[in-house]
Amino acid sequence: MVTLGCARNEVDSDELAARLDASGWRLAEPGAEADVVVVNTCGFIEAAKKESIDTVLAASGKGAKVVAVGCMAERYGRELADALPEADAVLSFDDYPEIGARIEDVVNGRAHPAHTPQDRRLLLPITPVQRPAAVTAPVPGHGPASGPRPLRYRLGGGPVAPLKLASGCDRRCTFCAIPSFRGAFVSRPPTEILAEAEWLAGHGVRELVLVSENSTSYGKDLGDLQALEKLLPRLTAVVDRVRVNYLQPAELRPSLLETIAGTPGVAPYFDLSFQHASGSVLRRMRRFGDRDRFLQLLEKIRAVAPGAGVRSNFIAGFPGETDAEFAEAKRFLDEARLDVAGVFGYSDEDGTEAVDLPGKVPADVLAERVEELSLLAEETGSRRAAERIGSVVEVLVGPAGHGWAAHQGPEVDGTVTFTGTAPAAGELVRAEVVGADGPDLEARLQPA
Repeated sequence: MVTLGCARNEVDSDELAARLDASGWRLAEPGAEADVVVVNTCGFIEAAKKESIDTVLAASGKGAKVVAVGCMAERYGRELADALPEADAVLSFDDYPEIGARIEDVVNGRAHPAHTPQDRRLLLPITPVQRPAAVTAPVPGHGPASGPRPLRYRLGGGPVAPLKLASGCDRRCTFCAIPSFRGAFVSRPPTEILAEAEWLAGHGVRELVLVSENSTSYGKDLGDLQALEKLLPRLTAVVDRVRVNYLQPAELRPSLLETIAGTPGVAPYFDLSFQHASGSVLRRMRRFGDRDRFLQLLEKIRAVAPGAGVRSNFIAGFPGETDAEFAEAKRFLDEARLDVAGVFGYSDEDGTEAVDLPGKVPADVLAERVEELSLLAEETGSRRAAERIGSVVEVLVGPAGHGWAAHQGPEVDGTVTFTGTAPAAGELVRAEVVGADGPDLEARLQPA
């Protein structure tokens, strides 16, 4: 199994591995020869699609059968299969319940025709509360359409694991194609999430990272807009720390903000998808907010949790972006004191409204803006890390000897290293921050 892209794909790969294991397949050890390589692709932006294609090509040169699954496979289907004959099969989300049989067909030379992509938003009712009873097609990471959900097969070890809250998205951002191939927003029932959390805890997990396309929408299709506020304290009874990813600023209601910032065992961590800070650009993106509103939101967060971690992503060079609008994004980034900010250059994505927007930013200007905003993000992140020197943080230690404080998303937001001997993997320790290098911190253990 080769997994590309986000933590949501990691959960999907664990589910596929569990289904394959139940079908009699066995996971090859790293470096060992395999009969089949399953590549869980990413189809978010152009760079991710290129990486997916390169991975399929590299796998095909090793003599094994190659099967492409995941977002890019779902999004392009037959078109991808025709353009990439190195893949022995391109499978849809609808193939997931029968993945073992599909791979057996590939190994035995039985061709499985690639699917014709469809807009998966149309598979479920527009009204969210009507969806739970209407789910008939497979929803990756949400269990099969019928029958019990298979246990995950943990492809990654360590004390941290992602856990999927929901799949799909109801937002209509003009730059994003994800809703069309991931489908409408569907929450997982709390009982199912808690059962999986207990299973993960039994396999050594001490921190759960809750993921979805939009975690702030969790529960709206279950008839409870505060379902996440109720779920988080129940999860902290299962593991030591819970972290929520993928929050929409427009939907961060006060009760959820206070629950994340003030519940023991919930990391005061806000992964907020700002994307820009100019109100006019955000309107063209069909998104909420502007610089002043976002700064007010951050002020509310830090009033409850002064040491809260905040990360975000920004798109530079969106169609029509003027020098003044770009300057507004820079001004916000300089003022916001974010711990980490990812910067992406705009790219046209098939099937999105932004493809037809006027005022495309020239490639050379776009590249300059990406570099400028990226450098500013690094600078502001380093300043924020330096502000933490002298504070005491709670660190979960990973298998490599470094760890992650509550304000750091594991594997994405920097690390904490220790002066002297590092604690054992899986320990949750308190340490005083004594130094900073970019987003990374150095810390001294506190007495137990």
